Amino acid sequence: MPEADRHFRTDAPDATNGVGEGKNGRNIKRRDNMSYKEQLDLDRIPAHVAIIMDGNGRWAKQRGRERSYGHQAGAETVHVIAEEAARLGVKYLTLYTFSTENWGRPAEEVTALMGLLFDSIEEETFMKNNIRFRVIGDTEKLPDYVQDRLNACIDHTDCNSGMTLVLALSYSSRWEIAEAGKQLAQAVKEGEVKVEDIDSHVFAQYLATNFMPDPDLLIRTGGELRLSNYLLWQCAYSELYFCDTYWPDFREEEFCKALCDFQRRERRFGKTSEQIG
Repeated sequence: MPEADRHFRTDAPDATNGVGEGKNGRNIKRRDNMSYKEQLDLDRIPAHVAIIMDGNGRWAKQRGRERSYGHQAGAETVHVIAEEAARLGVKYLTLYTFSTENWGRPAEEVTALMGLLFDSIEEETFMKNNIRFRVIGDTEKLPDYVQDRLNACIDHTDCNSGMTLVLALSYSSRWEIAEAGKQLAQAVKEGEVKVEDIDSHVFAQYLATNFMPDPDLLIRTGGELRLSNYLLWQCAYSELYFCDTYWPDFREEEFCKALCDFQRRERRFGKTSEQIG
C-alpha cells in the first residue's frame, strides 16, 4: 500500500482503554514508574505467542470510516508487533489473519482483505529482522496471486534463524482437526500407523502446526471473550489474555503488558502448586 496510507493515529481520545484496564483486564499496573517493557524478565519470554487480532472494524466505525480503513491500520500494527516480538526473543508469533468463516463476509470486503494481504507481505522487513515466514490454513482457497506471494516469501525466508511469524489464513481449528483426522485415517489404511499406537502426540503430528510448540500465551484484543475456532487443540494449556483495546491501537507497550501478566502467572499444567514448586 502507499506509504502515506500506512501510518495511522492510534492515540485518539475516543480509543478504548489500554490492555488490562477495561472490563476484561487484570488491572496490571506499572511498578515504580517503570514501563512494562522495563519490567519484563527477558529470560522468561513466552516461546510462542498467538494473537486473535480483533477490533479493526469497530476501530474504523469509531472514526466514521469504512471497515477497510480499520484493516489497513491493523496491518500496520502487525508490522509493529512482529518486530517487537522478534526483538524481545519470542520464537513463534502466530496471528489469526483470516478465518474460514471470513469467506462469508461481503465480497467487496473479502476482495479488499486479499489485496491488503498481498500488499502487507514485506519480505524486506522479514529479512531485516531475521524473521522466518510460514502460513497455516486452507490456502488453496486464496487467490492465485496471493498464494504466489506467500510461497515466495516462505521460500526466501526459510533460512532465517530468528522468530517464526505464522499467519493463520483461511484457517479454523475444526477444519484443521478434520484434515488431520483424514490424513491419519489414510495413514492407518496404508499401514503406516497402527490404530493402537494413536495417542494425542501421534495425532498432533498431523496438525498444520506440527512444526512449532503449542502457544504459551494467547492474546485476544477487542474485548470479546472467546477463542473463535482458533488453535483449540493447541491452546489446551495456554495462558489466555483478553483486553478491550482494538487491534489498531495495540502497540509495543500494550504487548509488553500482556507479557508481564503472563510472567506473573503460575503455570501448573494440571498439577498442584506443590508439585511444580
